[in-house]
Amino acid sequence: MGDDSDFEVDVFDRVGEAELAELERPRKSQRISKGLPDSREDDVFDDLDEADLAELERPTKRLKTSAGVSNAQSHLALAERILKEKFGYPSFRHEQAGAIQSILAGDNALVIFPTGAGKSLCYQIPAIAFPELDKANNRRGSSTAGVTLVVSPLIALMKDQVDALKKRGIPADSIDSSKSWDDIQRIYASLRESKLRILYCAPERLNNEGFVATIGDIPGGIRLLAVDEAHCVSEWGYSFRPEYLKVARFADEVKAERVICLTATATPDVAKDICKTFRIKDACVFLTSVYRPNIMLGTRMPKLKTECDNRFEELFSFLRTHPGPTLVYVALQQQAETHAQVLKDQGFNAAAFHAGMKKEEKLFVQDDFMTGKIQIVCATIAFGMGIDKPDIRNVIHWDLASTVEEYSQQIGRAGRDGKKSYCMFYLAPSAFYLRQVFARGDLPARQSLKRLISNILDQARGLGVNQVFKVSHYQQEREYDIRASPLSIIYATLELHFGFVRAITPEYTTYKFEAMRSYYPKIKEDKSKEAKAILSSATKKLKFHHIDVNAAARDAGLDRNDIVKKLNQLNERGHIKLQTKGLEHRYVIQKELPKTKEDIEAVVDKIYAQLQQRERDALNRGREVMDLITGNKCFARALAEHFGMGLPGGKPSCGHCTYCFTRRSVRPPAQPREPTTAASIQRVLQATTVRDDPRFLARVAYGIKSPRVTQLKLDKSPVFRSLAHHDFEVCTV
Repeated sequence: MGDDSDFEVDVFDRVGEAELAELERPRKSQRISKGLPDSREDDVFDDLDEADLAELERPTKRLKTSAGVSNAQSHLALAERILKEKFGYPSFRHEQAGAIQSILAGDNALVIFPTGAGKSLCYQIPAIAFPELDKANNRRGSSTAGVTLVVSPLIALMKDQVDALKKRGIPADSIDSSKSWDDIQRIYASLRESKLRILYCAPERLNNEGFVATIGDIPGGIRLLAVDEAHCVSEWGYSFRPEYLKVARFADEVKAERVICLTATATPDVAKDICKTFRIKDACVFLTSVYRPNIMLGTRMPKLKTECDNRFEELFSFLRTHPGPTLVYVALQQQAETHAQVLKDQGFNAAAFHAGMKKEEKLFVQDDFMTGKIQIVCATIAFGMGIDKPDIRNVIHWDLASTVEEYSQQIGRAGRDGKKSYCMFYLAPSAFYLRQVFARGDLPARQSLKRLISNILDQARGLGVNQVFKVSHYQQEREYDIRASPLSIIYATLELHFGFVRAITPEYTTYKFEAMRSYYPKIKEDKSKEAKAILSSATKKLKFHHIDVNAAARDAGLDRNDIVKKLNQLNERGHIKLQTKGLEHRYVIQKELPKTKEDIEAVVDKIYAQLQQRERDALNRGREVMDLITGNKCFARALAEHFGMGLPGGKPSCGHCTYCFTRRSVRPPAQPREPTTAASIQRVLQATTVRDDPRFLARVAYGIKSPRVTQLKLDKSPVFRSLAHHDFEVCTV
């Protein structure tokens, strides 16, 4: 058949009429689909045959909970009624019912469903059910109904789901950076009056002193804490976020009644981490296969004329023969812009989306894509999470996804309506380069790490156990040339592995407020010590009143949190417009810190070894994606096996991916490494006076940004990325 580079036939076009008839046969759900909402989340498996369904919908042994069989049955009946009346669906699918029954019975649960398979119903239905259960059991009144708090890193998901819930008459809202001051006041008032059933927030919001204080005072408390993207909890997962460690602590501190963790991308090891963190029993883990029979997975290795131009030619051809809403994923923000423009020049209705765009621009693109005004979005990973658009026909990867989990999430956005959809990977010879750039940028130089650890110990020197010290992460990033993500991980390591410190709620260094008309009457009639302290300590300068919270608390003999809480109450009730800035992270010392040179070196060695392993893991995850799309195995089967599963019914292959059609792997040509010469290194040295860090110089040569690179504007220099096709390890020597 010749080389892969000569194989020009679109493999999807080789599907015969019989295969198409099988893939597109009328779904059983069509007899009940009329009148259902267009964005039904849990119909993605309707194309499975009876054997597939028997495997995926096998009877679960977990429906009997500690509440007893009769309670489980009544809980299920209530949940099914809410499902029909509020969401318009006739029945639960797969493991939804079991997860919901566990939550209603008071257990914690972990839900692992593929993207678009209905995870959100697993916390939305319990949130609606709690007041009815309270009424039936005479437990509490409507004024103390409590709230379901959903922690999610995705503003897009919050917006999408809140809008959908409100349309169904379900009181829900979100607190995020897009909200105005008036919006926040309205939300806080609804919480105090028990008018909200569901509130969404980002994990970073748990660092906000005012928010944590307000949530702690909600009448009825937190009935359910839903942790979305829960794989971020796992330290060794592909997307570990230290902020998520605080979610588990927050659950304990606010005495959340129960917790549900949700993710689409948990490998068996990550699932164990989540269960350990949130004390979830094995019987309360609910998972559904990642297999999507209506998704056609493809990979193409374009011929090498000029690599980029030829890929564009194939992209144009594909889009003309496969119309419909399309996502084109790229690695860089600039690519999103240029690719969208190239497509527009060819007559396609395309737009860019990336994290560097203004908030209003991103919302505009998102809304236009959802409503069909824009057909193609060229995006970085910033787009798509939480987007519930059922008719996305194509997902195209222009660059290598960072992990198999990320790839699985992105292709999972296609074909949620159960109709045939296409996921195409245009493999470039240089595909792995960008993955190295992202992975290698997070490992600091060892001497930078040592200086950072010494600085942290200096901050804490002279303090004893249970005393608190403060640091500015922003200043440390710039001073020690360490990115924000690894810096957070370093602090998490000091906490998790050494037990030296514990992160507590950060503080703002500056508080100021604009007094509304009601401020003075209210503050003067308030006889509390906190109100008196604020009135006597706040000084007006032009428009704003400024207050030193620490000094006010000290002079009044109060705790700082008492002053902060009172300020937030005034803010929530509309008497002031409060502004804060100058975030300082705070850490409480848990035990005696290392003092000797040898002990400090041992800490540095262990943390640096862990950071090196993270770099290796990140590089290996990129190779796993490459292996998946270039391996000698059915793509769908390889994807399922990555998550500890197989294809339904033990089938060896899906029958409709590139490998299944061709029975051969797609292999990119090896990219030769250029030798590193003395002259090329000399040019880098001439561009900067830095001589204390070989890894820093290698970053510049390889094209990897860091705080120090940006500060010295070396990313604008001709030598930046000048050795991109060389061996990075050689460049660091």
